[in-house]
Amino acid sequence: MDKPVILITGALTGIGRAAAIAFAKTDATVVVAGRRDEAGQALADELRSFGAEAEFIHADVRDEKRGPRSRRYDRRRFGRPRCCRQPMQPPKVRLAR
Repeated sequence: MDKPVILITGALTGIGRAAAIAFAKTDATVVVAGRRDEAGQALADELRSFGAEAEFIHADVRDEKRGPRSRRYDRRRFGRPRCCRQPMQPPKVRLAR
C-alpha cells in the first residue's frame, strides 16, 4: 500500500504547521503550501528530518482568481491526496462601542 499523501495549505504557522509536523511523524507524504518560500522550504526540510517525504509548494489561496492555478499541486507526482487540511483564520469581528 502506498503512503498516504497529506496536502496542507496555510501550513507555515500555527495549527497548519502543527498538523504538518504530526503527519510527518507518521508514514505519510506531506505537501505543505504557503506564501513565504523561505519559511516553506525550511518547514519541508524540518519534516524530512522526521523521515517523511515532504515538499513545499508556493500558493496563496486568498487569491480567488489564481488560487487553483497557483497551488501547483502535481497529482501525477504525488498522487491523490488522502487528506487536505486548510486551517482557517477566525473571521474579523468589529465590536460595537
